[in-house]
Amino acid sequence: MALNLIKRNATTQEFSIFKLEKLLNDVCKGFPLNAQKPLENLDDYLKDNMTTKDLFNALTMNVLSLTSVEEPEWKNVAGRMKMLALYKQASLNRNMPKNTPPYDYAKFLNYAVKNGVYSSVITEKYSEREIAEAAGFINPEFDFVYDYAGANLLLKRYLCEYDDKIVELPQDMFLSIALLIEQNEDKATRMAKVKDTYEKLANRKISLGTPLLMNLRRPNGNLSSCFITAMDDSRESIFYVIDQVSAISKFGGGVGVNISRVRAKGARIKGIKNSSGGVIPWIRILNDTAVAVNQQGKRKGAVTVSLDMWHLDIEDFLELRTENGDQRMKAYDLFPQVIVPDLFMQKVEHNEDWLMVDPHEVRSKYGIELANLWGKEFEKAYNQLYLEASFGKLELYKFYPAKELLKKVMRSQIETGMPYIAFKDTLNKYNPNKHDGVIVGTNLCTESHSNVRPSHINEDTLSNGKVVRTAEEGLVHVCNLVSINLANIDSDEELQSVCETSVRLLDNAIDFTRVPVLEGQQHNQRYRTIGVGAMGLADMLAKNNIPYIMSANYVDELFEKIALYCIRASIDLAKAKGTFGAYDGSDWSRGIILGHDQIWFNKNAKQTAGWNAVFADLQKYGIRNSQITAIAPNTSSSLIQGCSASVLPVYSKFFVETHGKGSIPNCPPYIRDKFWFYQENRNINQEVVVDVMSHINKWIDTGISIELMYNLNRNIRALDIYNTIMSAWKKDIKTLYYTRTIQKDGSSLEKSECVSCAG
Repeated sequence: MALNLIKRNATTQEFSIFKLEKLLNDVCKGFPLNAQKPLENLDDYLKDNMTTKDLFNALTMNVLSLTSVEEPEWKNVAGRMKMLALYKQASLNRNMPKNTPPYDYAKFLNYAVKNGVYSSVITEKYSEREIAEAAGFINPEFDFVYDYAGANLLLKRYLCEYDDKIVELPQDMFLSIALLIEQNEDKATRMAKVKDTYEKLANRKISLGTPLLMNLRRPNGNLSSCFITAMDDSRESIFYVIDQVSAISKFGGGVGVNISRVRAKGARIKGIKNSSGGVIPWIRILNDTAVAVNQQGKRKGAVTVSLDMWHLDIEDFLELRTENGDQRMKAYDLFPQVIVPDLFMQKVEHNEDWLMVDPHEVRSKYGIELANLWGKEFEKAYNQLYLEASFGKLELYKFYPAKELLKKVMRSQIETGMPYIAFKDTLNKYNPNKHDGVIVGTNLCTESHSNVRPSHINEDTLSNGKVVRTAEEGLVHVCNLVSINLANIDSDEELQSVCETSVRLLDNAIDFTRVPVLEGQQHNQRYRTIGVGAMGLADMLAKNNIPYIMSANYVDELFEKIALYCIRASIDLAKAKGTFGAYDGSDWSRGIILGHDQIWFNKNAKQTAGWNAVFADLQKYGIRNSQITAIAPNTSSSLIQGCSASVLPVYSKFFVETHGKGSIPNCPPYIRDKFWFYQENRNINQEVVVDVMSHINKWIDTGISIELMYNLNRNIRALDIYNTIMSAWKKDIKTLYYTRTIQKDGSSLEKSECVSCAG
């Protein structure tokens, strides 16, 4: 019996199996698959008078369902079909005539600028001849490398819309980003750099952080992924920071807030005892702000709040996200982070008591701002306070067994995945700008950090009938992120080239980004902080037949090269454009790289000739960026890249992502041939993971977003978690991000991801 299909123009046509066969032959080309297999159950979804669109979508999902470890390529076939559907959809939405080639970039650019989809910068900065030349760079074949999960995410989150309809195609996006990133380069070489950047983005060698990928071509978009600020102990400062958080969240940034300066519960206010409600009420206001001011209507704000372990409110802080206890003391939409000094870990190790104090009392009586101290200075101040408390000279304090306090941290991690842990002394020991301030906390995903200080808010004044508020400008950490897709890197020469491009494009972005807060602009000019990271490490290891648990030496050499290439690239930029503002007095200016002098490199590095050249040129030219490398979690963007996330082992060799519209099966890209070389994180001793991270961390000047995973079905003990944390501290790991657990019923404690850091 003949079946009819309803076309997009509402006319009908008779169903033809031959058209489907041809389509499947085309989209399966190059894959070792039986192209007719998706037609075996055609009757299950073929209906009379169904639309051609519905048939195509049903066939796509049927193709996707065939994905398995034995035949993983079906997810790529489904991705090709998703892109074909996008071509039709976008053609209609932008009124492209039928049978017109999908990419007429110049025409689309004019359309996008005219309708406010794009900013006008490209047409202002580039001539018609240059735009025509750039249009020739586009390779539509790059659209058909995505698997279904990657293509679906690209469409849902990143491609530009007009009148709520997608009008942008992927290569429009990548070429426009390349043009904008290179807009201020010398015109003699600019188009060559545009082509270089476009090809590395489109060919999935480089993955941009979400703000860059989402906002760069849009009018007035924020380009920075990470922000960190700090509160002073005053009502004016607290609400000033809350306003900063709202501004950052509005433009899609994730933000960290250090709250350690704020007085504890029961502290004096204007000399009156027991007046302060402590940090929790202010944290709850931050929580509500994060919910109220969402990321451009797409997602609630993403905020991590950090508190030092010596703060008297630390016990309440550790219960912020737990289900038990007083609900008035909870903040379920924030991500708590504890700032841990070496002295605390030493007292844990020696089973000694830990002193917790009120920062306001310490500041008032002794003139000590504990939040600004680390290392020997902190130890000296702490020991003084310990004696004072022992003799009853402090009004507010508490002694508590250090090991028991760490156990509270661990219990909260198992229950909620948090708090994150930042080892303050390690952060600052490797801080290249320790001459200019202190690191008090980290960003939302814990891989990015630098000097932060709160703005001092002056009293309001009246001037000509106006209320005037001024502030002594502080510093808000700002960082832009990219990740190198190691799964798609095939040689050292290519790795070096990708590193050079990554550093250049991030440094360029600093010069034309619109930072939501002025203190962030000050930070950009002072430090020019960037974060070149990596993803797809598990895939690279599998390609090279290296099990993750045996990868320490390999990753040590790999990330040494990445460090060398990125630092070299930043020095070359300094030679042409100058150093970062606070260069004088920094570790860089004193011949210290990654916390070490040249002698250390001659003893411990493999690339000694390269490092010796770097040290020589560093002395001559300085360096453009104060911090250069940082490894983000990139859980979402790795889907677009079609590789494993970050530098961790894969969670599973095969998994199904469930959402409202169905299920998406997925697996690593080389699973068919390299099955046994993909090791699952849930089955690996996390001390081994920490050891591998320590070999990477050695070459990363900022941090790594390290997610730990404990499979409770494998008889994990509290001692195992304790040993992992202690091992991380002793191996100079700077931070520990999310703690993920697999429960004995098979359920998994899932993390809430910051979209801004996802890239």
